[in-house]
Parts: sequence; C-alpha cells; structure tokens
Amino acid sequence: MIKTAIFASGNGSNFEKIMENIEYGHLSHIEVTALFTDNPNAFCVERARRFNLPVYIIDPRTYDNKKEYEEALITRLSQERVSWIILAGYMRLVGPTLLGQYEGKILNIHPSILPSFPGKDAVGQALDYGVRVTGATVHYVDSGMDTGEIIDQLSCPVYPDDTRDTLQLRIQNLEYELYPRVIKEIIK
Repeated sequence: MIKTAIFASGNGSNFEKIMENIEYGHLSHIEVTALFTDNPNAFCVERARRFNLPVYIIDPRTYDNKKEYEEALITRLSQERVSWIILAGYMRLVGPTLLGQYEGKILNIHPSILPSFPGKDAVGQALDYGVRVTGATVHYVDSGMDTGEIIDQLSCPVYPDDTRDTLQLRIQNLEYELYPRVIKEIIK
C-alpha cells in the first residue's frame, strides 16, 4: 500500500470521489492516511468523517511564515509516512520547503485545459474569454501557479447558454473521471 495524503481547502468533492474509488477497490493500492486542510471551516472536514479518516487542520495563519507552516506539514506527513500528496481543491501555492521534500510526488487537478486559465476562477476565465472547449488537467506540482508538467487532460464543450454553475458541473464530472484514473496510473 502506498501511503498518500489529500490536501483540500473547501468543499472536498474531488477528495470524496477519490475516497469512494478506494472504497470500491479501483485504487486498492492507495492508502489515504489523512486529510490535511488549511481551513477549519471547510466542508471537506465533514466529508472525511464519513470515511473515518483523520483530519489535520493546520492553519497557516498560526505560523510566522510559509516555511514554518510547510515544516509543520512535513512533520505530520513524516509521522504518517506519506509518500505522495494529492491536492484536491487545496487553494495555496506549494512552497519550496514542501516541494523540496516531495519533489515529483505532488499531484494537482485544475478545472481548465492548461496552460489556459491557470489560477483561481478558471471556469469564469473560460466563460469571459469565450472559448468553445475547456476541461480538466492533472499535473505535477512545481513552484508556479498550475505550471507543472501536464500528465493528462479531458475536454468538454462550452455551450452558448452556459453559466458558471453549469460549466463547473460539467468540468467536475470530468475531474471525477480523470483524477482517479491518473492516480492509478502514476502512484505506484
């Protein structure tokens, strides 16, 4: 079993889908040791309870700087003997301290066909720009904002009457298919 940790900051729907894939035996070689969140009010904390999964709420505001925050994360990750980190809606840029410890071992999913529309509100950016196709990308994490090596992508159409909500839902469904598949292929 390969020990992984999932990092999330909000709703946690991708986290939940990954955990369901583990429950159903589709990711039977993966053991998620804990959910890590930087947001004590995040709904992902509630989702983790359903899976009886430990949750570590590590609030960066309680540290003097990013280096100290990431050192605290590394301490807990080391205690859990984590080999891989899966970002699932983690809304922080990973810094050099954590990257140095887990280089090439951090995955992220992003709701666009990167390199288009990196960063926050990718769905809104796609609508504002008027693209006809968007989608989801899984990539390795590096020091940039959604600039790591692309592993795989899925696309979907953007319809003229799409709203943020309708397009977000279509992209989320792609993410639920793409992320578990990539995790199975990459984390070995």
